Amino acid sequence: MGDNGHVYLTRARLVELEQQLRELKIKGRTEMAQKIAEARGYGDLSENAEYEAAKEEQQHLELRIQKLEETLSRARIIESSELPNDKVYILTLVKLKDMKTKETIEYRLVSPEEADFEKNKISITSPIGKSLMGKKAGELVKIKVPAGFLEYKILEISR
Repeated sequence: MGDNGHVYLTRARLVELEQQLRELKIKGRTEMAQKIAEARGYGDLSENAEYEAAKEEQQHLELRIQKLEETLSRARIIESSELPNDKVYILTLVKLKDMKTKETIEYRLVSPEEADFEKNKISITSPIGKSLMGKKAGELVKIKVPAGFLEYKILEISR
C-alpha cells in the first residue's frame, strides 16, 4: 500500500482481481442463495446446523467481496517502464547472491496484494523487500529476518 492509501497493482493483477470480484458477486452469490434455500428446506431454522453454516459462509463471501471492492477502489496501476532502472524499486527483478550459501536467487518486488512467494514475488513491505528498496547493483545487504540475518549481494537489477 502506498503512503496515501493507494494500492499499487500491475494491470494484469488488477484484471485478475476484477475477475475474482465479478465471479464472487455473480456465481458466488447465486450458489450461496441456493445453499441457504436448500438448508431452509431441512425444517426448523432454530436447530438447523446446515442453515447456520450456510449463513456463516455467506458472511465470509460478503466479506471477501467487500475487501476486494475496497482494494480495487484504491487501486492505481503501476507500469515498470515508468520506473527508473538504477535502484531497486517496486516491480524490479533483483538477482541476489546469498553470501552464506553462495546460491543465486531472483525476486520480483511487488505490492503486498501481489506477493506470491512460490512465484518469487515478494512484497516491498516484507523484511527482504524493505531492505532491498533503494539499493543498487553491487551493494551488500544484511537483512534481519525471524530466523536471524541474511546477507545478499545485489548482482543485477532489471525490469
